[in-house]
Amino acid sequence: MGPPVASRGHTATPTVGKAMLNKYARAFFTRVLTPFAAFLIRRGVSPDTVTLIGTAGVVAGALVFYPRGEFFWGTVVITLFVFSDLVDGNMARQLGRSSRWGAFLDSTLDRVADGAVFGGFALWYAGSGDDNVLCAVSIFCLASGQVVSYTKARGESIGLPVAVNGLVERAERLVISLVAAGLAGMHAFGVPGIQYLLPIALWVVAVGSLVTLIQRVVTVRRESAEAEAAEQQQALGSEADR
Repeated sequence: MGPPVASRGHTATPTVGKAMLNKYARAFFTRVLTPFAAFLIRRGVSPDTVTLIGTAGVVAGALVFYPRGEFFWGTVVITLFVFSDLVDGNMARQLGRSSRWGAFLDSTLDRVADGAVFGGFALWYAGSGDDNVLCAVSIFCLASGQVVSYTKARGESIGLPVAVNGLVERAERLVISLVAAGLAGMHAFGVPGIQYLLPIALWVVAVGSLVTLIQRVVTVRRESAEAEAAEQQQALGSEADR
């Protein structure tokens, strides 16, 4: 959510599959959402407003429906508001207003939205879902998602490229969790056995997030050592030239 800037996104080269999916999916949704974005602009709505409304919608969908076990309708609401992530960026491009503030607001509210989704799962399993293990897994997904994002941001803030995508990033975490939750919610409509998809998805996200965290920590450790070695070599070269 929020206007994109050149520095936004991953600095590492993505895999071919992710690159193709991102390219064609974004191209499709850009064509679909551009008229709607233009309509909002004509009505005087700002990209930041769309970002805030989108996050509020996701948080409401997750914390109102999920703790009550209404996974299907909760996912429908969340999915509708998740598209604001593309709408506000489209608006920013049309207005030519890409900014550091927009990127900051976008990234910050993304963390809030992610926390609400997995927090909603945790509340369900802590309450009527009555499964302490899955409650703990949901909390781990929430926490690990925040830490995975922090490792990249912190690494970049100290001048490292953090050149690794990782096994399960934010997009994968959300797609796996929301698709599984939406399908699991169809159990309420009489579809048998499908409710087990959500626990499976949470375990997949938890393990994938742990692997991704390890990948990023190892990458930062390697890049840090390489940067320090290069600095020492440069210092020795400077002394030799004197």
